[in-house]
Amino acid sequence: MPDTGAMTESARLEDRWAVFDRWGPYGLLVLGAVLAWASADALGMSTGERQTAGALTAGAVAVELWWGVRSRTRPPGPSAAGIRQYVLRWALGFALTWLNPLFAFYAVIGYFSTERLLPRALRKAGLCATAVTLAGSQSGGLPPHDGLGWTLFGALLAANGILVLLFGHFADLEEDRGRARLATIAELERTNTALQRALDENAALHSQLLVQAREAGVADERRRLAAEIHDTLAQGLTGIIAQLQVAANTPDPVAGRARLDRALALARESLGEARRSVHNLAPVALADGGLPGALRRTVAEWSEHSDVKAEFTVTGTVEPLHDEMAATLLRIAQEALANTARHAGATRAGVTLSYMGDEVTLDIRDDGRGFDPLAVPARTSAGGFGLGGMRARAERVAGSLTVESEPGGGTAVSARVPLVRHDP
Repeated sequence: MPDTGAMTESARLEDRWAVFDRWGPYGLLVLGAVLAWASADALGMSTGERQTAGALTAGAVAVELWWGVRSRTRPPGPSAAGIRQYVLRWALGFALTWLNPLFAFYAVIGYFSTERLLPRALRKAGLCATAVTLAGSQSGGLPPHDGLGWTLFGALLAANGILVLLFGHFADLEEDRGRARLATIAELERTNTALQRALDENAALHSQLLVQAREAGVADERRRLAAEIHDTLAQGLTGIIAQLQVAANTPDPVAGRARLDRALALARESLGEARRSVHNLAPVALADGGLPGALRRTVAEWSEHSDVKAEFTVTGTVEPLHDEMAATLLRIAQEALANTARHAGATRAGVTLSYMGDEVTLDIRDDGRGFDPLAVPARTSAGGFGLGGMRARAERVAGSLTVESEPGGGTAVSARVPLVRHDP
């Protein structure tokens, strides 16, 4: 941030200099006039010199009043009008000091007004001109009366000139530093403006990202619920309908009752799965025996209801899987078996769960009619159904799913997920 304290102090200093520029010449002129009048007799001023000094003093007052009015409408800083003001003020000061050395109090204003009235190229010349007037006053008045007076005048002029050049050099350095400081402040202001603009843009972008994140979260939750409904309620309702149809068509009351009991059990199971899906809990089948047990029961029940002989095999060292990984593989198995029952026309199916180092693989195979995977319309994860839904489930946990099939050659679905162990 810009140094506001330094800027305030600089503004105060400029205000003080403005007050001095406005009233300082009058004060120095009055001081010089009073001292010159008091010392007129001692210095041997004639009546004509006194009248001339009085007229020049009045002229100096008029000039200061004139330039004071002009300065209110003239922009600050060196200009052609400033050069004329400086030259006229120096001429009046030189003439008054010629008449009485004590008028040098007015002439000294040339040292203070150089920077404000003269361009940089003329400042040293203006300072040297003022030094001539002051050296004349310090040596006893102009012109010197004898050789000693001229020698003293020359020495004082050299001393004043050296001091003038030295202080002029320091003034130039200070001006350069001030200019550099102003440039730095301006650059800081531009940088801060750009930074504030960037912060505003970042805040807007952050708000936009939050909105997008919320929308993505809502969409992801909708996809999850859609997939859960398809894999639990839809399949459960399909099983219930099948059991009820068989019960309605069988003449054996005992067999019909068994089918009704089975339909009731499926309804209760589907209701439980629906509740767990809403709360994003692991499938109830995983509560006992982990993933291998859940898959074994799922395959056995599916085989019983679909009249397709199915076998379940586990290879490798069984590891306790994280709930999300286990639920993903269970849902993929349920969906794949449901697709086999609906579309494959298979007589045999096999499900293999393989623990292989840092990943777990689930393979579901059947000897059904098969299909051309390239001819099946692509399903996205947004729908949450079929092959697209299984692939979306696997990818959601950094896994993958591949399908191998051909007409008349059966189908093999393989899902791979990272082996992430169950939290203790």
